[in-house]
Amino acid sequence: MKAVIIGAGLGGLLSGAKLSKAGYDIEIFERLPFIGGRFANLDYKGFKLSTGALHMIPHGSRGPLAQLLREVGAQVKIIDSNPMAVIRTANGGDIAFHDFRKQLPLTKNVKLGTILLFSRKFKPKNNISFKDWILKYFDDEFLLKLADSFCGWALSLAAKDVPAREMLEIIDNMYKYKGSGVPVGGCGAVTETLADVISSNGGKIHTKSCVDKIILDKDRAKGVGVNGKTIDSDIVISDIGHFDTSRMYECKNDEYLGKIKDAKPSKGIKICLSSDERLIGHSGVFFTPYAQRINGINEVTNADPNLAPPGKHLVMSHQAVVSDNLNDEIALGLLDLKRLFPDKKYEVLLVQSYSNGWPVNRVSSGADTGNKTPIRNLYVVGDGAKGKGGIEVEGVALGVRNVMREIGV
Repeated sequence: MKAVIIGAGLGGLLSGAKLSKAGYDIEIFERLPFIGGRFANLDYKGFKLSTGALHMIPHGSRGPLAQLLREVGAQVKIIDSNPMAVIRTANGGDIAFHDFRKQLPLTKNVKLGTILLFSRKFKPKNNISFKDWILKYFDDEFLLKLADSFCGWALSLAAKDVPAREMLEIIDNMYKYKGSGVPVGGCGAVTETLADVISSNGGKIHTKSCVDKIILDKDRAKGVGVNGKTIDSDIVISDIGHFDTSRMYECKNDEYLGKIKDAKPSKGIKICLSSDERLIGHSGVFFTPYAQRINGINEVTNADPNLAPPGKHLVMSHQAVVSDNLNDEIALGLLDLKRLFPDKKYEVLLVQSYSNGWPVNRVSSGADTGNKTPIRNLYVVGDGAKGKGGIEVEGVALGVRNVMREIGV
């Protein structure tokens, strides 16, 4: 059996590794000159920055991505964050993430615990947003700000833009898999190791190779066209999102086209800092609910010092884009950093923005339309087709898992 994969991002590489290990003949075609997409390393001034949001695996060594890496034999070391996360409070103090309920009055604390327990089995059926869900049951300023901070860091969205049912799935997974982690060697170590697994199993990865079209036999995918050549296959998996995939063949399913055209990407800004001293002092997430724009910060060199030159620390802040003026958004983020670290010295290495053709996620969390298409043997993986309750790359892994079940691997 042969599988052709469009795109060598994390979703494409995970799919290729899983199928090649199962004995499939694999060919991956990537239009860029490098693999990994928005989960690769960017060497800059001796630092290993990330092409995408962060050098983070949201559920660390226990989550869906780590499990899938182990299954395919990808030897990636993940250092679990300790503590998982810390929250900067309104008065400038810090509390452990698991203690956030102590900031609530007793009645709201008990109510929150009860509702979260109840919601594990009974998610909202409608499209109520996470913000409106909080207002409905609590109407608490701290919870709203913490929700925006978490959603901004994890999903590059405000709480008002995330369906409550999706956020509650994410909370379930947080309790199930625990905290985040940093891959040793950064994002690039993950994707490069997956590429090694694919090649060791006889698979091929072609960079600078753009797929022109998906070839159909009635309602079944049977190959792709690449640079004027036809590559036959039994299965086609696309890592470029539903919409761009649909443009590669004549899609006549109006209902499907309507759904995927309405799906919007999530946009974010990352500010990378260099410091001679630790700004945070731990490897977990530093949530900043009372900042104007910054949602969360990670000091990844506390887990892997080799992501920076000797004696340096790499700090990466992340913020959701909430207005159309990117320069203003960046300026507010930089101002937040000055206020968060008033007595610390640091250098701004690079400001990276993620939108349009290079977003944080091709489809915002909660708006994914699944991994199937109207065409038999044509599937979509990646950040445009994440699994339910999956934060960033964990969602990518869950989506790949869904496709593997459909294929029977």
